[in-house]
Amino acid sequence: MDAQPELALLARALNEHRLEAILIGNMAAALHGAPVSTIDIDFFFRKTSRNMQKLKRLAAALDAVILRPYYPVSALFRLQRERDGLEVAFKYDGDGAGSYEAVSGRARMFELDGQKLLVAASGDIIIRNERVAEIEAPESAALKRESERALIELIRYRLSLPPEKRLNCLRRKIGLRATCL
Repeated sequence: MDAQPELALLARALNEHRLEAILIGNMAAALHGAPVSTIDIDFFFRKTSRNMQKLKRLAAALDAVILRPYYPVSALFRLQRERDGLEVAFKYDGDGAGSYEAVSGRARMFELDGQKLLVAASGDIIIRNERVAEIEAPESAALKRESERALIELIRYRLSLPPEKRLNCLRRKIGLRATCL
């Protein structure tokens, strides 16, 4: 699967809404030329009230919803669009803006379909994912209960959808716009 169209769409939306975000994770590693086995889109951003407003406007423009798994200790927001299964994680560092500044200082600008996108340096890609994984690790019973509650809510939500909408994980793209199971 070629994720470049989705990435170019996201770059355009980020630029239009002026949300400063740095691409991290496997997609960033792929842009640096590393072989990756999964295609997921993760961004690192500074969590401020202004950026949260921009993130909400970005989600509305993409016709997506913002989910917060593992609330309240999670350090990420997930944008999810039901019509095509697009999922984008926006991770932040709970320690403040200093880490974002350091990562953005080493990041490199890529251009996709005429849109500029800030991509983390290869060393920061690994550091960011390990750091967020530490923050998200279920360490307490309260976190486990909250995670289970969030999962049940997601299952209930998906079950409320018509069957053709709930099975996006099993769909496969055929042609330019069609999908099938």
